[in-house]
Amino acid sequence: MRALPVANARMYSATPSVKADWKELLGWVLKRAGLRWEVIDYDAPAPLSVLWARDDLGLAMMCGLPFARRAEIPGLKPTLIAAPVPSPARYAGKPVYFTDIVVRADSQHQTLEDTFDGVIGYTLVDSMSGGVALRCHLEGFRNPQRPRLYRKTTGGFVNARNVIEALVAGTIDAGPLDSYYHDLLKRNDPGFAAQVRPVASTAVMPIPPLVATAALSSIDLSRLQAALLEVSTSPEVTPVLERLQLRGFALPDPEAYAVLADMARSITTPFENI
Repeated sequence: MRALPVANARMYSATPSVKADWKELLGWVLKRAGLRWEVIDYDAPAPLSVLWARDDLGLAMMCGLPFARRAEIPGLKPTLIAAPVPSPARYAGKPVYFTDIVVRADSQHQTLEDTFDGVIGYTLVDSMSGGVALRCHLEGFRNPQRPRLYRKTTGGFVNARNVIEALVAGTIDAGPLDSYYHDLLKRNDPGFAAQVRPVASTAVMPIPPLVATAALSSIDLSRLQAALLEVSTSPEVTPVLERLQLRGFALPDPEAYAVLADMARSITTPFENI
């Protein structure tokens, strides 16, 4: 007998308390949908790529870039269930996000251009917010007179928390933060988040969605989506939503994520030459 699908929100578990809130919220959604699935732990530094390669995910947060890339491969396309709608005003009530490019709070840098000739950091080359979006944004500043912006690039920081730690340590002069992860830190770990400040943000992108890699029946999918849409009007989860900086969930068109794969393909400059 095949095991039941599992749920997970590791991608946006920015702090231990945020992880607990996500587990509570996903547990509520599964109960509301009448599904006895387990909300599993999958903590850093375990690679998210391994989690996303599993075929038993029933309700898991996935970066939009691997979702878009897998959608192009017959037989590997995950099912898009819903996408979070962050509550801060800059998201305008839509399932979108940005990459915030930040510097150390006490840095003399006031603009992104001020960081040029320094050291730029990134999370992973194939991360949307921590790699691809950053490179696409920086491409707009390169020209024949300035073919290279930074004297050095340093990667492998894995997540936004590691980027902040590298900035505080002086390892890098600027680095990328997933804007929603950044907002979660500001709400739930303000002392840590206050060590950095933004000098720029990228263009808007579709936010990482909740997906399934397991085969779901149309009934289970409908129940999941209905439960996720009920989140915004259910008083019992209102305190959790506030802590998660979340308005609720939306049902975006899966094709909206194709732009992320297009962005990745458009990059011509390797990180070491930025």
